Amino acid sequence: MPEKRPCWLVKTEPECFSIHDLAACPRQTTSWSGVRNYQARNFMRDQMQVGDRVLFYHSSVDPPAVAGTAEVARAAYADATAWDPKDQHYDPKASPDNPIWQMVDIRLDEIFPVSVPIGTLRATPGTRAMELLRTGSRLSVQPVTPTEFDLVVALARQAAGDAKPAQQSKPASSRRPTPPARVSRSKKPVKAAARRTR
Repeated sequence: MPEKRPCWLVKTEPECFSIHDLAACPRQTTSWSGVRNYQARNFMRDQMQVGDRVLFYHSSVDPPAVAGTAEVARAAYADATAWDPKDQHYDPKASPDNPIWQMVDIRLDEIFPVSVPIGTLRATPGTRAMELLRTGSRLSVQPVTPTEFDLVVALARQAAGDAKPAQQSKPASSRRPTPPARVSRSKKPVKAAARRTR
């Protein structure tokens, strides 16, 4: 039996970039740029693969919660915002020849009708060991076990009471490859701020 691929959780502040913003992107896909933490970068660069499942977490809200799921649509590649002096995540040490920072593309899978708040994760035995709940953990990209991922989805189903189906993107087979949406720094200059860990 093949080993299950790891899953992931990405954090974002919804007033900067929410799961509904992801849904509004062309092909419901965006580049996850602006990550400036080495461990989070290494997860994207060394471990994330196309098709990996992702929990989409809204932070800095009351309460913080998992708002839905996504998938990795493109493996890691150079984050060009790092050498753009006009970008808020500019790193003077980075360049096209020495990119330093990486990003992946993620594509929406579904938006939960009812988000799964952090309190529910803390109270559920199967999710209490999540990296998200570890004291002092601030990683904006972090691993999640397949069991934890499936349990969070089950908690969302339970919360919704199966009253209505989750909003889903088109099946992968019906999508055609297109360039991912890039965050507009001119309209929303802080949009990618939540995608990194200070």
